[in-house]
Amino acid sequence: MWSFEGGAPGPLPDAGRFLRKLDAHADFFDHRAPVCVARAPGRLDLMGGIADYSGSLVLELPLEAATYVAAQLTSEPTVTVLSTAGSDPDVEPLVAIPLENLESSEPDYGDVRSRLGESPARRWAAYVVGALPVLRRELGARLDRGLRALVYSEVPPGSGVSSSAALEVAAVRAISEACGIRVGGRDAALLCQRVENLVVGAPCGVMDQMTAALGERSRLLALLCQPAELEPVVPLPEEIEVWGVHSGISHAVSGVDYGTVRTAAFMGYRIVAELSGLEVAPSGEGRVRIADPVWHGYLANVPPSVWEERFRARVPEVAGGAAFLETYGGVTDAVTRVYPSATYPVRQATAHPIYEHHRVRLFRALLSARPLDEEHLWLLGELMYQSHASYGACGLGSEGTDRLVEMVREAGMDSGLYGAKITGGGSGGTVAVLARRGSEPLVREIAERYERLTGRAALVLGGSSPGAFRIGVGRLVPAQARAGSRQDRTVREEG
Repeated sequence: MWSFEGGAPGPLPDAGRFLRKLDAHADFFDHRAPVCVARAPGRLDLMGGIADYSGSLVLELPLEAATYVAAQLTSEPTVTVLSTAGSDPDVEPLVAIPLENLESSEPDYGDVRSRLGESPARRWAAYVVGALPVLRRELGARLDRGLRALVYSEVPPGSGVSSSAALEVAAVRAISEACGIRVGGRDAALLCQRVENLVVGAPCGVMDQMTAALGERSRLLALLCQPAELEPVVPLPEEIEVWGVHSGISHAVSGVDYGTVRTAAFMGYRIVAELSGLEVAPSGEGRVRIADPVWHGYLANVPPSVWEERFRARVPEVAGGAAFLETYGGVTDAVTRVYPSATYPVRQATAHPIYEHHRVRLFRALLSARPLDEEHLWLLGELMYQSHASYGACGLGSEGTDRLVEMVREAGMDSGLYGAKITGGGSGGTVAVLARRGSEPLVREIAERYERLTGRAALVLGGSSPGAFRIGVGRLVPAQARAGSRQDRTVREEG
């Protein structure tokens, strides 16, 4: 049995369920050595979504649901990771990897990714184990001892609320604490993005990791993704609340649609740079460098009016990869590539971040209005509906999320539901709903009706909690040891 040093729940909110799960695996850790525990929440993408990799402002709410990672150094030259998730025949819950496979003097991310991805049943462990080569390569922090890590998560996987970022951030926080590595929240989020991009192989932006690391309870994290500049948090006005409804359709950031749209956006930026007369130079196969004193490398900085006047008609609706590479040489994105045999939705993928950045800025400005009247609420909802429609035009919608959004729209403002949109990487996942405070019964009613219509479970997500670097790291001790230390203190005090 384990407990937090200083008494439960220690510095971590709502840690009772984690402790009960840990006690079911009490012998996984050595009772003679300290165990460090970190907690990171999932996130609900209210506005911004896939425009993050193009430099947009994003508004993200850290959720109540969170992931815990407990880490302990060992004398064994092995890294062992245990997932406490329910039994899944397609997932191997215990993964052990020789330390020497992860701790070369200059880790090669591709080699590590290959080692961790040899078996689909073990790939989940890359989100945890990937922290080690990234900490080694980026910070020079070498692990000279083995490590054991236990994972407990209440963030539903495949739901589009960033279970992967919650896992990465909790892992980096716990492992760095166990190893005595000092790293701040922003830097940790960027390191976690490298874990996902370069070790896991998923081309995500950074908004998820930043929210899991630095989000504040019941406030929207405002992040200008150029590349990751925190702006003042946005408090949610007292009269409104935000809910998530999972469509029952799994979302994966590594899916083909997300990667295709991301690549298409960078193809569009390359064409805009050409049309603007910017200096371009080759930078490896399929890659270019662009000297850009105008847009500073980000599509989000192109004003919508300039896009309409100068570029929209000159950017092709679709483009084949081979013809694009022959004409333009490549893209500036370091984590995707243009495939010659693929066809890309270039115009809409380019337009989306340009308009989304504008929508998000308007959304933030409207949220600050006092008093927040019905016209403001209608405009907030309309911006969400516009964002949802733009996702669909990019090819990132789904039948389930479209139906949920339409059900919210049909309920209407008079019912207290103002707007809804698909979130994160799209192609399924969760719909964000902006509602009048006290609307939980209606949101749940819509979720239940959706379940009856589609046969898919519709999980309702709500609440909020702080990011991993807004709270402390817990330290576990065997329960009997803590009880004994209390007894020792009593004897000393009485003596």
